[in-house]
Amino acid sequence: MKLFLKVALACILIAAGIWLFADMYRAGNAQENTAAAEVMVTRGTIQSVVTAQGTLEPKEYVDVGAQISGLVEKMHFDIGDTVSENDLIAEIDPDVYDARVKEDQARLKALQAQQLEQQALVKQARQKLERYRKLLSARAVSEETYQDAETTLEVARAGLLSLAAQIEEQQSTLEGDETNLSYTKIYAPMAGTVVDKAVEEGQTINANQTTPTIVQIADLDTMTVKAQVAEADVMKLQPGMDSYFTTLGSGTREWHGTVRQILPTPETENDVVLYSVLIDVPNRDRVLMTGMTTQVFFIVAQAVDAPLVPVSALRRRVPDADTDDGLAYEIEIKGKGLQTIIVSVSDRQQAAVASGLDVGDTVLLGSASSAAAQGQGGFRRGGMARI
Repeated sequence: MKLFLKVALACILIAAGIWLFADMYRAGNAQENTAAAEVMVTRGTIQSVVTAQGTLEPKEYVDVGAQISGLVEKMHFDIGDTVSENDLIAEIDPDVYDARVKEDQARLKALQAQQLEQQALVKQARQKLERYRKLLSARAVSEETYQDAETTLEVARAGLLSLAAQIEEQQSTLEGDETNLSYTKIYAPMAGTVVDKAVEEGQTINANQTTPTIVQIADLDTMTVKAQVAEADVMKLQPGMDSYFTTLGSGTREWHGTVRQILPTPETENDVVLYSVLIDVPNRDRVLMTGMTTQVFFIVAQAVDAPLVPVSALRRRVPDADTDDGLAYEIEIKGKGLQTIIVSVSDRQQAAVASGLDVGDTVLLGSASSAAAQGQGGFRRGGMARI
């Protein structure tokens, strides 16, 4: 009997302990839920952005090519070297082209000598014709003899014209071969850094079909980000828009620039239409390199040092109360009840309030799902916020 009483008493004590613990747990949860349901309005910065992947390339670069075929005799620069405009980059063996120029010059001199000889013949034929004209007037020569003299002059003049044409043709050939001779020395068309070298000394190049590239020179002081933006987002962007980007391994460092151009022709990858958007950024410290992968953020809208509230605090949309500053929502302010506020910018977590709330006000959180359901498309959203 005593054992039974002891067991019963122990069960009663255990049950009482469990009930007390559960009651304390429910009270604690109630306090936590009450605390979580209230949020004080704070001040901060929020951005609505479009995100995209991109790659880096020099803004200005040029492929320096050879315009003639031949043996690469000398390369004066290597990859990584800095060059100035008009620096001698490479030399092609000039012997063949020099020989052609000398042959052209000799041929031209021979034609010019023939021209002098032909000019003398024309002068002689003209004098003879003039003498026969006088003799014909005195009936000292026949009409046939005079006509023969006329024909001789005409033939001499035709020969002179033919030589003039040959000389002109030979001068053109000489100029062409002199130009080809000058092409044996290849100069830098711009200042920059040699970023690629396609040939080596002793290599033979053929320029008959395509222009062979010797080196690529780039100005690395200014780089261009080529971002691939989805067609659903590209209409939100425009030239001059602020943007920034990060690179793999750059940590928290950001590079800022503005949109220079949105290329009108898209690229299609796996049935996804992407538009190229170009952003120029300074690169004085040469940290940015060609081909680096970037994560780009285009700032569609932002609110700086504005009152911020959680998106879950937004209640019903009030379209009739929208203003130029933003979209209208109902929100419950502690001690004031439901009020209408204007939201200027938002992301998936927070919204910037243009009017209707003050820093220090306490708002009551509603159903995040209901606020989101009413707010989708109601205020401007981005893929990321920076606060």
